[in-house]
Amino acid sequence: MAEEMARSGKVDEQGLVPAYRPGGVHGQGADAAWMNRESLAKTAATGEAHYWSRSRMRLWKKGEQSGNVQTVREIRLDCDEDVVLLRLEQSGGIACHTGRPQLLFPEARQRRWVTVEPVIKDPKEIYGR
Repeated sequence: MAEEMARSGKVDEQGLVPAYRPGGVHGQGADAAWMNRESLAKTAATGEAHYWSRSRMRLWKKGEQSGNVQTVREIRLDCDEDVVLLRLEQSGGIACHTGRPQLLFPEARQRRWVTVEPVIKDPKEIYGR
């Protein structure tokens, strides 16, 4: 199944497809990341979320440093096969490297970005930096 999934779906010129996580971690908002064919296949094979990091320029398992692993419950493609949908469970309740429950924490309010999600755990405690 993992190999079949890696062959299906459309990727952009960099070999990436957006992975959308509706409901974020706590059923509110949403999160997004990038996947390539290898990360999609690895996610399907292991049941744990793997992504392509554009900043690290490598495949990475969510939680490989923090321990906040994402267990995947469902994987879908949209009708155009160019967006992956992941339904998952987030261990530790923290999805973002900033120590917040979701990645999309700034919200546009009156033409300004306002931080609307609290830091649950200081990143220094998570990563030891």
